[in-house]
Amino acid sequence: MNAIAALFGPSGLTPPMVEGGRIDALYRRHRFRIMVAITLGYGLSYTCRLTIGVVKKPLIDQGVFTAAELGTIGSALFYAYAFGKLFNGFLADHANVRRFLAFGIFASALCNFGMAASTTLLPAALFWGFNGWFQSFAAPACVVAMTAWFSNRERGAMYGIWSTSHSIGEGLTFLLVGGIVAALGWRFGYLAPALLCTAVAAGVYLWVREPPGTLGLPPVADWRNDHWEGAAAPKAETRVLAVQLSILKIPTVWILALASAMTYVTRYAINSWGVLYLQEARGYSLPTAGGLLFASTVAGVVGAVAYGYISDRLFGAKRPPANLLFGLLELTGLGLIFYGPANTPVLMAGLVFFGLGMTGLITSAGLFATDICPKRVAGAALGLIGVFSYLGAAAQEQVSGVLIGKGTTIVAGVRHYDFGPAILFWIGTSVVSLLLSLSLWRAKLRD
Repeated sequence: MNAIAALFGPSGLTPPMVEGGRIDALYRRHRFRIMVAITLGYGLSYTCRLTIGVVKKPLIDQGVFTAAELGTIGSALFYAYAFGKLFNGFLADHANVRRFLAFGIFASALCNFGMAASTTLLPAALFWGFNGWFQSFAAPACVVAMTAWFSNRERGAMYGIWSTSHSIGEGLTFLLVGGIVAALGWRFGYLAPALLCTAVAAGVYLWVREPPGTLGLPPVADWRNDHWEGAAAPKAETRVLAVQLSILKIPTVWILALASAMTYVTRYAINSWGVLYLQEARGYSLPTAGGLLFASTVAGVVGAVAYGYISDRLFGAKRPPANLLFGLLELTGLGLIFYGPANTPVLMAGLVFFGLGMTGLITSAGLFATDICPKRVAGAALGLIGVFSYLGAAAQEQVSGVLIGKGTTIVAGVRHYDFGPAILFWIGTSVVSLLLSLSLWRAKLRD
């Protein structure tokens, strides 16, 4: 425990500065660097999480793993990530976030090196499970840093910018890692992200900073004069753990967590099985399938930024109205992808609508959690939402693997897939998610 405290323990606070000009200059400098570091760092770290979706067909075709086994391996990451995000979310509120974030990315890279050498179920599931645990360091650390450096009425826009990291990582995985796998084989689908994220960890450590108080700066809400009108803030002397536990008494948090779980079923259904679906049900090659999904991730960049700005500027930092808009976009996209005319332009339109809507909804979950919970425990709030989100993703991986596996037949040596039951499962959870989100229309906000 002493070693962990020495590695991740926070820096001490120093008295606030009094030179107004110096305060402004330091805030501007570090806010820019932190946003670049957490957006690109978190986005690039995604390549160490999503590569299994790209290598599924080569692994199945070469007889390394079956679809059901890949579902088990994939779910190991999500279960570990779910509970890791809860535990590490609480820990991030107490931690030195720059060390915390950099260590998690580096350890995830090491797990990907292990996956490149794994051809049996147990080692692969263990490496991928540990990868999920270390991946869970990143999001809470990023949100803690963002909450410390950006105030209430600007956080939506900043959170939207940071949420483009999801699409950056997904796009690089589908397009570049997919191309690498097609050219060099499935092992390089793990090796390339592992090498990349080793460098990313070093860059994150150099640019991320602890909260403003460690540099002698006032809290960002005071600097910006940005407090929720009439909202009560926790007393300064209240212990952080007590404030963390207090969020368990907020009913809105539990509803938001369930809504996020349903959203993540569909999100990771497309991430994990989308390439296989496009290859087997639509007949596209691996590079083309990756390119089509890349278009969805590009739309996701727009969706993430748009969600933050729309919810802040158009709806006065109210998230449910924006959720309705982006939820309808996502459902429209799913309808076009799976039930629209079988041609590439319609499929592309569906993927664009899905990317716009889904990334907006992903942005909403964490952002809304920081709105309704005390800001001092942003990591715990994100962790609680995260554990439900990734339990949903894990359940999806197993259920989808079983549904797709049962629908698989081999005729004259050719494997045929039936994705119909899985598709109904994916769309149904999106509908439930939207209904739960709309029930939070009058949720109370907190400083």
